[in-house]
Amino acid sequence: MGFRKDFVWGGATASYQIEGAAYDDGRGLSVWDMFCKQEGRIKDGWNGDVACDHYNLYQTDVDLMKEIGYKAYRFSIAWPRILPEGTGAVNEKGLDFYDRLVDSLLEANITPYVTLFHWDYPYELFRKGGWMNPDSPKWFADYADIVARRLGDRVKNIFTHNEPQCFIGMGYQDTEHAPGIRFPIWDTLLMAHNVLLGHGYAIQALRAAIPDAKLGIAPTCSAHYPDTDSPEDIEAARKAIFDIEPDRPFWSVSLWSDPVFKAEYPKKLWDLFGQHMPKIGADDMKIISQPLDIYGQNIYNGQAIRSDGKGGYDFVQRPWGNPITAAKWPITPKALRWGPKFMFDRYGKPIYLTENGLSCQDAVSLDGKVHDPNRIDFLHRYLKELRNAADDGVDILGYFHWCVTDNFEWAKGATERFGMIYCDFETQERILKDSAYWYRDVIRANGENL
Repeated sequence: MGFRKDFVWGGATASYQIEGAAYDDGRGLSVWDMFCKQEGRIKDGWNGDVACDHYNLYQTDVDLMKEIGYKAYRFSIAWPRILPEGTGAVNEKGLDFYDRLVDSLLEANITPYVTLFHWDYPYELFRKGGWMNPDSPKWFADYADIVARRLGDRVKNIFTHNEPQCFIGMGYQDTEHAPGIRFPIWDTLLMAHNVLLGHGYAIQALRAAIPDAKLGIAPTCSAHYPDTDSPEDIEAARKAIFDIEPDRPFWSVSLWSDPVFKAEYPKKLWDLFGQHMPKIGADDMKIISQPLDIYGQNIYNGQAIRSDGKGGYDFVQRPWGNPITAAKWPITPKALRWGPKFMFDRYGKPIYLTENGLSCQDAVSLDGKVHDPNRIDFLHRYLKELRNAADDGVDILGYFHWCVTDNFEWAKGATERFGMIYCDFETQERILKDSAYWYRDVIRANGENL
């Protein structure tokens, strides 16, 4: 059966990781700008002030995407570039940039997919309490409305949040990401609820402004998979992927996706943290569960699960020497078969793989090229499993490789390279890696050559 005929092949980026121009044309500060100023937060003291200078070199990047053969490009919009104070006065120069980018993509026959929020939260709103402020959901909705009314005549595919697991879990619990301040569980649960309310209000604003838009959200997860194809292991893996871990609740699939698609928080969340849960307003769950058209899911890896024989599950220890990426992440291709399957079974929405990829130890070789056979092998294995999910009946709409170019990799700085396009951060030279040419062939064959 394979991938559908209109399968969307593309790549993804995030504004703070690539744009640079952090102090240009009226852009306001984000929590990441301030986080990077703190000594010891970012590997080697790097920051996103320039990054890949995509703000100025976007046409070069679009031309390279066209050369690869992208059908679509998923990028995020920098909230403080549009609203320097987070609310209030609109920065027209910021909107002008995204106008130019969208027009350039459409001229290259590349469909734009917009993510409204990929972590660069306006610093001025953070100083007002950020996601704890009761007005924060409406702040986000107002921002969504401004973007929709400016770009909605050309942009028809929009995701609200990217990986709330990370910007809440890593920002306010693990503190590895901005703002890097640990908050107590009752505050982080309140923030999570306001993030979800913001999603719901934003969907309402987007629907009103762009009636023909396809709307969704793009969380992430550890996509666990069964150790064997036995019914017991399959059900154990299904249970594991939606479970709530007491010490890391914000990393669960169900905390973020059950409210959006089922209008309820998981029972286990209440069992574990009921005394700390925020007050849920009468209409809150209705707002959060606004009907969506699509479901974005970011998947990089998972872990094998087997039944414990008692209706529960056990994590299977990875084999000694299990392959890993340059970022030390485990390589587990089956995550791309079973993750989408379990989510499609539970939520019933067509799925985009909105992020998948790996960091490699890429370097320019003596021949002037960048040879990345590990990335090609990784993607080949993962995409074959994604095709298996499609063969299982999962409605998979598209795949976005992370990342288009090497970039500012958050707390890891310049030490992790995820791109299909090599970026020299000193000269801003771009080089298509071998994987880019391989991906071009996959796109042309619609995956039939895997």
